[in-house]
Parts: sequence; structure tokens; C-alpha cells
Amino acid sequence: MAEAKEINSAPITPGRASAMGTPAVASPPVSCPPSQLHSPSLTRSPLLHSENEDGIRPSKTPKTPRTPIRTPRISLTPRFITPLGSPMRKALRFTKLDPQDAWLPITESRNGNKFYAAFHTLCSGIGIQALVLPVAFTVLGWAWGVISLTVVFVWQLYTLWLLVHLHESVEQGIRYSRYLQLCFATFGEKLGKLLGLFPIMYLSAGTCSIFIIIGGSTARTFYQVICGATCTAKPMTTVEWYLVFTCAAVVLSQLPNLNSIAGVSLIGAITAVGYCTFIWVVSVAEGRLPGVSYSPIRLGSDVESSFTVLNALGIIAFAFRGHNLILEIQATMPSSEKHPSHVPMWKGVKVSYSIIAACLFPLAIGGYWAYGHSIPSDGGMLTALYQFHSQDVSRFILGITSLFVVINGVCSFQIYGMPIFDDMESQYTRRMKKPCPWWLRGIFRVFFGFTCFFISTAIPFLSQLAGLVGGIALPVTLAYPCFMWLKAKKPKKNSFMWCLNWFLGVLGMCLSVLLVAASIYVIIDTGVNVSFFNPK
Repeated sequence: MAEAKEINSAPITPGRASAMGTPAVASPPVSCPPSQLHSPSLTRSPLLHSENEDGIRPSKTPKTPRTPIRTPRISLTPRFITPLGSPMRKALRFTKLDPQDAWLPITESRNGNKFYAAFHTLCSGIGIQALVLPVAFTVLGWAWGVISLTVVFVWQLYTLWLLVHLHESVEQGIRYSRYLQLCFATFGEKLGKLLGLFPIMYLSAGTCSIFIIIGGSTARTFYQVICGATCTAKPMTTVEWYLVFTCAAVVLSQLPNLNSIAGVSLIGAITAVGYCTFIWVVSVAEGRLPGVSYSPIRLGSDVESSFTVLNALGIIAFAFRGHNLILEIQATMPSSEKHPSHVPMWKGVKVSYSIIAACLFPLAIGGYWAYGHSIPSDGGMLTALYQFHSQDVSRFILGITSLFVVINGVCSFQIYGMPIFDDMESQYTRRMKKPCPWWLRGIFRVFFGFTCFFISTAIPFLSQLAGLVGGIALPVTLAYPCFMWLKAKKPKKNSFMWCLNWFLGVLGMCLSVLLVAASIYVIIDTGVNVSFFNPK
């Protein structure tokens, strides 16, 4: 009876009875490993679906005189127990994920696609930093300005391609879902923290603080445009507008994970493209300012001129921040051996960066053509629009441009804050061995939002340090991916990829040091409108 019960409880294997009528005994049940069943990255994995409905192939049929056709030899071994070098084993290695990934906001949802990737990449890759590009042209001039912008654009697009293909390591069976994880795996934990922790966290927290500064100031301008000159209502102070912007960003930051803000990123991308287009079209349509000059600005000594040129290159480098979010965006996609995530990710990147190029180049060239040396260094094209065309352009255009800047700032705050949210929650999950409760997640995000509010109130001139920020962030964008490729892929010595990545990596690190030094020199020499705890 016990034997009969055991046979009945096992899954039925499609097989025939022998010639003597002995009943065929079913094979023992075989289950998938827990990493396959619970991995959020294998929603489309071919490992979870078999060609037969049962998932187990029939055993070899004994050869008898009545069966002239020999059935093919098929093994009872499950498909996921395969030889070490087979493609299925490589796909199986992708299941080696950190169990905490299912609890953290970047990786808890892995149902992203190429459209989500395009929305996130476009929202993070274009924004307020593009408005100061004509300021760099005042130093570099027409020829070197266009050449520098083109070279940096192609360079950062190449390093972005490297990061997209470094996201998955088939040999080690790991998905590097965060930029810092790839830094630690490549450079080691100590060196990775030294090289990557400060620039990446500085980019996230610093950029969110700049969003509050520019978004709050633009919200005040929007109110003034809508209210008009005859408005009698008492206007709010700049700090109060900062607070309004921060509250809106904090409320929106309660969305749980990176995939859940795909719609927010879409709105942010549309508004960024909208106000960039409005600004350069209006500036070009209104024509050049009287007495506009295009000759490159040169200071007294050669040293001063060299540092000014390097600071202008830092402004261009700052326009292409966002690489610190590429691996996080790709981590929201499912991945398997047949459907690797780099395919849809690169499709989304190509579309988004085509749109970014269509916005940045006309903005830089058209803005420099319209304003020349008169372009304001603080605020760039946005300040120039209000300063030179507030009486010529309709209030509707001025108002919708200001509104788009505010909306884009609130939306971009979410994607740049997500790595910080993820890091804070990972500290909790690592110690408590359980997911972060919803109320604690909310406290973390409120705390981060108002920390950025405090920074923006204490250092309201942070947005004037574009060159310094670009110099600090430049290795993350242009240098580290090259060294990561050399370490992970190990190209043949003296091959094209080996030489190219060594050249770009070393050049990027040298440029970073020079840009930081030049930015500090320019800040000390020309001065910055320092006003601690006094936003204007």
C-alpha cells in the first residue's frame, strides 16, 4: 500500500508498459532551484517552460520485435542540470541574484521594457544643465565650441554603450544593478568606494539640490508671469518657493520603485524637450541682440586663459550627466540567455539620445548665435529669455516655459533620488533581513527631500558651480566605464578595444583633475555670489 501511495503522489511520466504488462514507474519529481522560482529577473526565462506540458521528457522505450521504429534516446535529466559549458548553464547563472533585490526600489520590479528605458534615460539625460551650454561657447568660440560638444557627445555615448553591455556578466552569473556594484566588482571595495562613492552620491544629492534651487526660483517667476504687474497679492519668499517645490517632490517620491515612476519620467522628458525647444526657437526667432560679439573671451595671462577654457569644457561635461543611472535603469528589465536586457536597453538609449542631440545642439548653437557674450552665466538661456525678451514674448510662452521647467525638475528629482532611496533601504534590509515597511520607506524619502531643501537653502549659489560639478562627475561618465571594460572583458593586449579604452580612460582622468583645478581657480579668481542661507 505504501508503494502504491508513493507512485500515485509522483507526477505521471508519459511512458509505455513493458511487454510483460508490468506497470511503468514514474520518475521522481524534480523541482526548479529556488533562485529560478523567486528571481525577479527571469519572468521570460526559457528555463521555466519546457517543450512538453509536463516539463519531463519520456524515457527510452525498450526495443521489442513489435516496435520496428526505434525511438530517439532522450535523457530523463532535467534541462536545468546541463553540462558546465552549455548555454543553459550560462542562463542559469543569471539567477545568482542578491535576495535583497526583491526588497529594494531599483530591482523589486523587473518588468521594464525599451519604452521605460527611453523615458528614464531621456528624463535623466536632458534638463536644466543644458541651458548653460552657450556660456561655454563664449570662451571656446564657434569652431571649438561645436567640436568640443560633438566630441564629448560621441565619447559619452560610447561609454554608455560599454555600461549597457557590462550590466550582465555571463561568466560570473551576476547582474550589476547599480553603478557602485560594478565599481566594487571592478576596482575592489576599498578603491571602488574611494573612486565612485563620492562622485555618484554627489551627483544624486547635489543634482536634487540644484533642482530645488532652479525649480523653486522658476516657480516664483511663473507666479509673477501669471499674476502680472497689476497683482496685489503678497508674493512668497524664495525659501517658501523652495519649500513648495520640495513638498511636491517629496509627495511624488512616495511611488515605490523605479518602474512605478516610468510615467513620471515620461512627463519629465516631454517637458524637458518642450522648454528646450521653446527657449531656442524664441531666441532665434527674436533675432540677435544689437552689438552681439562672438570673439572668444581671453583673460590676461596664458594660465588664466587656459583655466577658463578648461572650465568651459567642464560646463559641457556637466551637460551629459546621467551615466550613474544607466545600470539602475537597465536593472528594471527582465533578462535571460535568449532575451538579454542589453538589447531593449540599447534600443531605448538610441531613441532617447537622438532626441537629446536634437535639443542640445540647437540650444547651444542657437543660444550663442542670439546672445553671444551677453548670455548670463547664472541661469544661461532661461535667464536670457526673461532678461531680453520679457516684453517681446507673450505671457503664455513665458508662463508655459517656466511651468515646464518646474515640472521637469519635480520629475527628474525622482530618478536622481532613487539611488539614495535604494541605498538607505539596503542598509535596513541588510541588518534586519526583511523588507523595509512602507512607513519607514516614507520617512527615508521625506528625510532625503528635506535634507536637499536644507542644502539648497544653505548654499543657494550651488547652481553656479556647473564647471566644478562637471569636473567631479566626468570620470563617472567618461573614464570609469573604459577601465571597467578592460577589467571585465580583458580585451587582447594592443588590440583596438584595448588601446581605445586605455587612451580614453587615462584622458578622462587627466581631464577630470584639470577641470576641477580650473573650476576652483575660476571660482576664486572671478568670485561667486556667495550668500549662505540667503536665497535670492
